[in-house]
Amino acid sequence: MDSLWNLLPQGPIRSVCFTGHRQLRLSNGDKVRLRKTMEALIDGGAADFYAGGAQGWDTVCARTVLALRAKYPDIRLHLVLPCPVSDFTRQWEPESVALLNNVAERADDVETLAPEYFPGCMKKRNLRLVEAADCCVCWYDSTRRASGTGQTVRFAEQKGIRIINLLEEQK
Repeated sequence: MDSLWNLLPQGPIRSVCFTGHRQLRLSNGDKVRLRKTMEALIDGGAADFYAGGAQGWDTVCARTVLALRAKYPDIRLHLVLPCPVSDFTRQWEPESVALLNNVAERADDVETLAPEYFPGCMKKRNLRLVEAADCCVCWYDSTRRASGTGQTVRFAEQKGIRIINLLEEQK
């Protein structure tokens, strides 16, 4: 996985996807590192950011993109959902549903991949995120390879795109 400082000389990055665990304990320093990483990618030419709409890392990243629009008005947030919000959030707390709805309203576009939930729709979403990206910014504990985040990182590895794992870089 590439270090942030090795990214820009290796070629242009125009699009970035996010993947990460839902259960997070991010410090203010972690959030600052995410923002600085995203700003470095934007300064290097990234303009399109793809988030999967899940709780945790996806939401933190999507909200960071939206906040960065004040400084970088040309960046775009693309929300890629596996199925309609009503299916996707069926077991979520109301506050989390409201947060996703707010992100969706402010996103540049929302792509819903299936008309309803089905086994495998999350995998389809994860693959779509990677297909759209030149780089994957993740919060990935590599001991949890069986997770959806692990699956998405493996898709990114198979595609050969740059992977910036902010969790592993802090260790």
